[in-house]
Amino acid sequence: MKLSLIPCLLLFTGNSLFAQTILPADVQIKTALLAAPPDQRENETVLGYDQSGKLVTLQKGSGNLICLCDDPKEKGIKVACYSVKLEPFMARGRELIAEGKTEAQKHEIRTEEVKSGKLKMPDVPSFLYVLTGTEENYNKTTGDLKDGNFRYVIYMPYATAESTGLPTKPFVPGMPWLMDPGTYGAHVMITPPKK
Repeated sequence: MKLSLIPCLLLFTGNSLFAQTILPADVQIKTALLAAPPDQRENETVLGYDQSGKLVTLQKGSGNLICLCDDPKEKGIKVACYSVKLEPFMARGRELIAEGKTEAQKHEIRTEEVKSGKLKMPDVPSFLYVLTGTEENYNKTTGDLKDGNFRYVIYMPYATAESTGLPTKPFVPGMPWLMDPGTYGAHVMITPPKK
């Protein structure tokens, strides 16, 4: 009988030790691509985790999206795909997190870098797709996720309520609304009601 081993890392959280499962690359890729529209799953770049838990490129593509695999250190399942135009912004955020910066510090640094021109934001609306679900509904062997929930984000740097006609808070479940208006990170949020 042949045994297949799934690499695990042991991580310390507080005073306890737990195992972090690193899924095979093909399973990570399949799950990450679930966040992409079906007609954009053939040739996308996918960032996932190697056996040491480091974020690496699992699949290099020439498509319009970059997809992120589920972070094995986080509870639940969360994958995302975003426009390649957002990569400088997203990559800088990952760098700052790796440096140990807080969310507030990350925001402050990126704000200054956008103002100085060091960090380029998209010059057209750019999409982010996020798919979340529970571990109970996730098949770690096939990469399939049942009953996942989508959230859609359209980055529109410096958009305002006045320039878009959108409210800055939702008043009906699932409606589009503008978050962080007037800033480099202004974006339209669309969160359909859960199934």
